[in-house]
Amino acid sequence: MRAGWLAAAAMIASVPAGAQQRPDQRGFFDLYKELVETNTTVQNGSCTQAAQQIAARMKAAGYKDADLTLFSVPEHPKDGGLVAVLSGSDRSAKPILLLGHLDVVEAKREDWQRDPFKLIEEGGYYYGRGTVDDKAMSAVWADTMIRLKAGRSPKRTIKMALTCGEETTYAFNGAQWLTQNRPELVRAEFVLNEGGGGRLTPDGKRELLAIQVGEKAAQNYTLTATNPGGHSSQPVPDNAIYELADAIERVRGYEFPVRFNDTTRAFFTAAARQMKGEGGAAITRLLANPQDQEADRIVSRDKAMHSTLRTTCVATLLNAGHAENALPQRATANVNCRIFPGETVDATRAKLQELAGPKVTVTTNQPVRPTAVPTPLDPKVVGPATQVAAKHFPGVPVMPLMSTGATDGIFFQSIGIPVYGAPGMFIDRDMSGVHGLNERIRVSSLYEGRDYLFDLVRAYAG
Repeated sequence: MRAGWLAAAAMIASVPAGAQQRPDQRGFFDLYKELVETNTTVQNGSCTQAAQQIAARMKAAGYKDADLTLFSVPEHPKDGGLVAVLSGSDRSAKPILLLGHLDVVEAKREDWQRDPFKLIEEGGYYYGRGTVDDKAMSAVWADTMIRLKAGRSPKRTIKMALTCGEETTYAFNGAQWLTQNRPELVRAEFVLNEGGGGRLTPDGKRELLAIQVGEKAAQNYTLTATNPGGHSSQPVPDNAIYELADAIERVRGYEFPVRFNDTTRAFFTAAARQMKGEGGAAITRLLANPQDQEADRIVSRDKAMHSTLRTTCVATLLNAGHAENALPQRATANVNCRIFPGETVDATRAKLQELAGPKVTVTTNQPVRPTAVPTPLDPKVVGPATQVAAKHFPGVPVMPLMSTGATDGIFFQSIGIPVYGAPGMFIDRDMSGVHGLNERIRVSSLYEGRDYLFDLVRAYAG
């Protein structure tokens, strides 16, 4: 997404950062601070500790042991999580599930300007690893469950799952474990997850809200070229590195076909209305004819739009040769694909093999992610999200968005539960340092997002 096609969007000034906390915000801040300052990286941290700390706060708020399930497996004792249940008064109403992940990407103190595992307020921002991804939402979900416990029972049962392993491919994944081993514990009509949110202008004005409706599936493949090798003083044309390089070049030059589903069609239709000139006209043409290559070329100048239109595959790692003075016997490349909903891992591998040619083999790396399925644009979900946004963020457009990334939501989709990325938490246009250095969130955005998400859950829960 680019500012160009958002220029017509209404912009409302945010509440000044650093505004004094309301009394009801103090308990939330304490929970959020404790969570950010608990190291939950896969290398040195403990999601289990974080889950236990949140469970203790929920017990203090009145939850019984029967309402709380702390889980882990013996092989990964530090990768535990928490499921909490607030029973509703209407047993015929299907539950909703609030999903968040406790683990964070590694952060090295020597690289950061501030201690990444201390919550530091500076210049209207909270700094720290996980201040956005995903401890902001996880803290809001836990806080929401605590606040709802203190009031009248909702009509609909509300469940919360805070899990580990979302950020690391080969780590134990709590969301996957729950859906495969305890599906009854997390069964719900739909899931509210990360992936949505809002974007701010450089001067802190609200620009756009997005509700994530569906996501791609992430899958890695290995391209391998082999050769008997030999002495480098007598080179021959048959060289594993060259064969691999040729295969990668063919992958680079291939564009997967344009695809639309209900979400992306709605997204691009809205984008075409807001974007002026050549870009808007090209989107309109592409919606009418996905085979219009010239329109595709114009729209795809925006890398986010390009990725939203199709499956993408890109080389990310290379390894070749065994000695400086020897012809290479093996050359490998990792190709990372983001597969459009409805397209399969096997079909994508077959296309890569076709492109690579007979001298290079393509294998599917473990773990194999489930096939992404299109998520319905359900008015029972999208409607309340839009209506509550009009109350909290008047004039800010709300758009459905398919994520080009991947979350743990795909595991719930695989057992038939649709997943939606909740809007409400505004971040800066540069992604606020998520997965990078000096991750941060505006103080005002955190508290405004908390208010919005609490009201949204209440709207769904009755």
